[in-house]
Amino acid sequence: MDQSSSLLVFIISAFALGIVLILTKDNIPPKLRRGSAIAAIVMISAAFILMIYSFFTLG
Repeated sequence: MDQSSSLLVFIISAFALGIVLILTKDNIPPKLRRGSAIAAIVMISAAFILMIYSFFTLG
């Protein structure tokens, strides 16, 4: 698997995790909600930073 395809899979999975957490926030127990939200924020932030980095190194 190429590095760019691994990056693409990470970006898609991070944003998909965020969407799933937003859509199912009422069904998640309160103890899990905070930890999973923090993990999703960290993953989405990393995905966004990696996406911007890949745009700058394109070419």
